Amino acid sequence: MPIQPAPLQFAADGTPFSETYGDVYHAAEGGLGQARHVFLAGNGLPERWRGRERFVIAETGFGFGLNFLAAWAAWREDPARPRILHFISFELHPFRREALARLHAGWPALSPLAAELRANWPPLAGGMHRLHLDDGRVCLTLYFGDVREGLAQLDACVDAIFLDGFSPAKNPEMWSAKVFHLLSRRAAPEATLATWSVAGEVREGLRRASFVTEKAPGFGGKREMLRGHLFPHPRRKNAPPAPPAERRAIVIGAGAAGTAVAERLAARGWEIEIIDAEAGPGRGASGNHAGVLRPQPSFDDNRMSRLTRAGALYGWRHIEKVLAAGGPLRAAACGVLHLARDVAQAEKMRAAVARLALPGELLRHVDAGEASEIVGWPVSFGGWYFPGCGWVQPPSLCVANLAAHPQRIRTHWPRRVNAIERRGEHWHALADTGGTIAAAPVMILAAGTGLADFAQAAPLPVIAARGQVSILPAAAESAPRAVVCCGGYVTPEVEGRRCAGASFDVGDANPGPRASDQQANLAKLETILPGYTAGLDAAALDARVSFRPVSPDRLPMAGAIPAVESAAPPASLATLPRHDGLYAISGFGARGLAWAMLVGETLASRIASDPLPLERELADAMDPGRFLLRRRQGWAVNTAESDEE
Repeated sequence: MPIQPAPLQFAADGTPFSETYGDVYHAAEGGLGQARHVFLAGNGLPERWRGRERFVIAETGFGFGLNFLAAWAAWREDPARPRILHFISFELHPFRREALARLHAGWPALSPLAAELRANWPPLAGGMHRLHLDDGRVCLTLYFGDVREGLAQLDACVDAIFLDGFSPAKNPEMWSAKVFHLLSRRAAPEATLATWSVAGEVREGLRRASFVTEKAPGFGGKREMLRGHLFPHPRRKNAPPAPPAERRAIVIGAGAAGTAVAERLAARGWEIEIIDAEAGPGRGASGNHAGVLRPQPSFDDNRMSRLTRAGALYGWRHIEKVLAAGGPLRAAACGVLHLARDVAQAEKMRAAVARLALPGELLRHVDAGEASEIVGWPVSFGGWYFPGCGWVQPPSLCVANLAAHPQRIRTHWPRRVNAIERRGEHWHALADTGGTIAAAPVMILAAGTGLADFAQAAPLPVIAARGQVSILPAAAESAPRAVVCCGGYVTPEVEGRRCAGASFDVGDANPGPRASDQQANLAKLETILPGYTAGLDAAALDARVSFRPVSPDRLPMAGAIPAVESAAPPASLATLPRHDGLYAISGFGARGLAWAMLVGETLASRIASDPLPLERELADAMDPGRFLLRRRQGWAVNTAESDEE
């Protein structure tokens, strides 16, 4: 559902107001005072979070973020605070960044925090957005959309609930029985709750959802407020599984997938041993000179579209932070154009943009004239334009990920892992001599197509797809000035060269460049930019071949590896036996850059028992166990739309 931003409106006394709901965003006596009295003190904070490794707060209405900013400020001021604060919030009508700036100006004491929030504020696209704030110690997960849909898709165990929103009389959906029951399911056994509303239907709804509530002195003009806790029940299973007592992991594979999950775990304080058969990171499928990082829209906004959109947004936020910190990363958000092949496809692409109604900063449709201006070369058709996307040098991303936490990541290369073995509480990565390269309670297989070399991963249908990229000499400032895709892709000039391609051949094991593939890549380039290949000699161009791991449904794999080779009904992902402490991250295919960082964060969150950064449906769509719940006969890989490298 397209997101409708909240308009900036005020009541006569200057209090932020919504004409849509006919109600104010906070008490006239002061929003910060209300946040501290009702939501923080009502949940026993900061006392309840002291001494904890992690504390999770869920809020039912983000508004302009005042409750979040108050909680963040209280966390910063508390010397006994938890190491990580997770704050999850839902908002159907989020404000634009410009409106937030005006609203936040009324709270100068929160100015530094509010500025950091706005600097990380995502485009107003539906779904979940994870923001890492305060050097990663505060994790804000926003769901833009209906709170009922968001809570149904939330995978988290919540310690405290801020039940906020416009009044039950003005916005009854926010205070519905469904919301209360979903909160109950997501609540930890000792979870607390607080709200300013003491309406009878609210108290009864919470009671029916297993919350015990009581009235307490209210704030400002409200005589009473409500606070409560989850009714203890011996059969409740809301608590997340405890993470390993030792926060140590082995990652096999130092490509985009392996370095992403290594960086995300190291950011949580984990000690990582990363092993690769090559002499350094980003030398295999992640070794191309430049690749494309952008979403893949669809008219029906299917799982592929939502995953690539979420991945692109998260990936570019990560890249911007690395670049701002001076990390060894080469990337540029120069814009990406996906051109139509013909008139019929151009109309379909225009219709998809209209239906999705995404913010223009994320996706818009351009005609042939504007596309030509963007590229700096005449093109035949318009298409999709992604202004905030561009190219990334994959090896530099891998290097930057490892360089972000040098004291927590130990590298082993060139070392080939011949086998893995569980001995007691630890996994061992074994060399061909039988000796142990490294041992840890958690092991993550990020070995690309080499996943199939490990017996424990045999049930996973990873397929190798051969890809040949052509490398062209390029002058500075030469066209194209943006990445251009259409059945293939071509990048702008990057360090005197540009990439064009690429082939996508399943079942082809030839490791060397082929003249026929060079010709095919130039043919794609000529289709993208008519007249561009004049004077180019395919035989004189450099090329690079790599083998990308692909899953049959073209979605990534990330999760615990099943401990069985087949599963009969009524098996489910939740009941599927798994190898203790053994995980896989693979199957990225031609979309490794779009997925690497977000999928790495998702897997790291799963391993560390943190709230997931994605909707449950999308996380389940990446679970390696999904293939064991289907027939394993006749798997075929769709080779269409392989223009993202």
